[in-house]
Amino acid sequence: MKTLKPWLALLLLIVSSISTLAQQKRVMVMDIKDEIDPRMTRSVSLALEHAEKTNADIIIIEMDTYGGVLTDAKDIVDMILKVKKPVWVFVNSDAASAGALISIACDSIYMSPGASIGAATVVDGSGQKAPDKYQSYMRSIMRSTAEVNKRNPTIAEGMVDEQVEIDSIKKIGQVITFSTSEAIHNGYCEGEVNSVEEILKKNNIKDYTLDQYELSAADKIVAFFLNPFISGVLILIILGGIYFELQAPGATFPAVAAVVALTLYLVPYYLNGLAQNWEIIAFFIGMALIAAEVFVIPGFGVAGIAGIVLTVGSLVLIMINNKDFDFEFVRMNDILLALAAAVGGLLGSVILFFIGGAKLPDTRFYKRVALTHTQDSSEGYNSNFNKESLKGKNGTAHTVLRPSGKVIIEGHLYDAFTRGEYIDRGASVEVISETGSSVQVKQLTEQ
Repeated sequence: MKTLKPWLALLLLIVSSISTLAQQKRVMVMDIKDEIDPRMTRSVSLALEHAEKTNADIIIIEMDTYGGVLTDAKDIVDMILKVKKPVWVFVNSDAASAGALISIACDSIYMSPGASIGAATVVDGSGQKAPDKYQSYMRSIMRSTAEVNKRNPTIAEGMVDEQVEIDSIKKIGQVITFSTSEAIHNGYCEGEVNSVEEILKKNNIKDYTLDQYELSAADKIVAFFLNPFISGVLILIILGGIYFELQAPGATFPAVAAVVALTLYLVPYYLNGLAQNWEIIAFFIGMALIAAEVFVIPGFGVAGIAGIVLTVGSLVLIMINNKDFDFEFVRMNDILLALAAAVGGLLGSVILFFIGGAKLPDTRFYKRVALTHTQDSSEGYNSNFNKESLKGKNGTAHTVLRPSGKVIIEGHLYDAFTRGEYIDRGASVEVISETGSSVQVKQLTEQ
């Protein structure tokens, strides 16, 4: 009997520990402390997925935002309303505009001393009040969201519409912005607190574990590449890589650099909902038109101009949070930053073409990836692949030569190039020299 007592005590300790762990509440805390935009929408989505995977009992949003894009705020509200566990918000300073809408969607609202909530009038990209159709949409969302959590829907409307009049709360010509005490008095705040821990104490939750959600390293990298300056650098690498690959075919590295830069440019914007499918398609169509202009179509005309416009335009649009070409709520500052990044990358690549193009053959890297030493005939090298000499023979330009292309001589097709002049398709040419499998030609003048 004595030997059983230690084992019995250990068993009781294990059972007690399991019981204690079972009673502990798992509380996940996430931040909304920036502009409400596609990046914030994705961050909230990832946080709520994390809460579901970790079986969080309570989700607390620590908020400090002046608002942002209405459509993204609505997406976040929809996500919050679908969560089955309690979602509380701690307004640590400001919950303005879209932030107020998200706060109202939460089951409970707590505010710090000196915090505010409200001022949800919709504004356009320039900061001016948006047309009434948008105000009406916002009033409807605010009202229905308030009703879900049994808050006064008229007050929610009053945060948007200055024409709403509420006795002892607001007059016509004002929108509601509540202080902490006013929000408590009017049922838009459950209590004044200074920390997340105080919220838990108010709800008599003593045994809990706090899980502060943070973006993973991969998501932080994605966020890093959303910087307009970084986007401009990536545009430079994309265009520069394509140019230098054409200058040194087979070097591989420039092409790889361009592909990697394009991937780093597109993927972050796509994951954050900024790059839409049609914008990406427009980019590749633009590149195809430029390639067609360079290699197929003679001269420089509609295809080349359209290709440049589509390529640069799509790169700009990818960075801007427009909805199917609707710029109503896109801030002018965002448009200017996107234009600066795209144009800066384009100008940088042009400068790189002129400076780098001249110095590229002299660099150590180029000499490593490209054949730069001479293979003289005295050393046994022979570069002529033709069975008989073609020098002095006449033929016809099979394609446009600018300065390279193809010619037909005695019924056979040959790679050809000129001394720099432009030769139209169908023009008569004469072979003046041979280099490997290619021939150098000049245009025959009509007698």
